[in-house]
Order: sequence, then C-alpha cells, then structure tokens
Amino acid sequence: MLRFAQIDIMKILGEEMNRTYELMFIVRPDMAEEDQDKLISTLDSAVSSSGGHVKSVEKMGKRRLAYTVRRFNEGIYILLIVEGGGALIHELERRLRVSEPVIKFLTVRTDQEDKRLEKIKKIRESRRKASLPPAETGTETTAVSA
Repeated sequence: MLRFAQIDIMKILGEEMNRTYELMFIVRPDMAEEDQDKLISTLDSAVSSSGGHVKSVEKMGKRRLAYTVRRFNEGIYILLIVEGGGALIHELERRLRVSEPVIKFLTVRTDQEDKRLEKIKKIRESRRKASLPPAETGTETTAVSA
C-alpha cells in the first residue's frame, strides 16, 4: 500500500522514475546508412523531448536471422541504451511499430540487473578481503633449539 502512495506522490510532483532500458531493433538489410542514421536521430529526439537521454548507440551490423521475418533472412541490428520512464519506452515502441523499415524490436529493462550485479561484486570483494591471511609483522621471532 505504501508503494502505491509513493508512486502517486511522484506523479503529483511530476517526477518520473528514470530506469535504464536496452532497446534492440532490426531493420531491413537493404536500408542505407543515411536512413539508419535518420531513424536513430528521430528516436534520439523523441527520447530527448520526453525527458530521457540516450546513453549509447551501437550499430551491430548485418547478421543472419534465426528465422524468416517479413520475407527477410538477414537484418541490420541496432542497440540503443536509453534512460527514461515507462511512458518514454511506450512511445519509442509505438514509433518502431509503425516504422516500415523496422523488422523486429525488443526492449529490456536492465537497471535491476545492474543493481544485482553490483551487489554480487560487493559480496565477492568482501569475501576476498576476509579470506586474505593477516600480514606478518616480523617483530616476533621464535628460537628453536636442537
């Protein structure tokens, strides 16, 4: 119940949670480089106008598809890493859905995974520090007599 109250307060204040998403989409293999850049800049401007920002853009190149999609066996993969809210992602997906050169797209929320991996790294680091043997001081000497 408290969580819903927090969300309502955030909506009233106009603050939206910024989350990190990976948006992978595949475009037609015959799409020109200029058209790809134009599509990416259109999505980038949509992100900026919605209050989010694009962390990175990676063109992964032409790859073979696992199965035929819209009569295509190959496609050009593009990965956008976006930070923003749910409404922003909904708008991006809508734009990709109506864009003719886009064959497929998939959006994955990655911020929870990043937090989980960071927590695991901290645990491993603390275990590593705990398992290190204490440093010898060298002040104590033991004499062994035969």
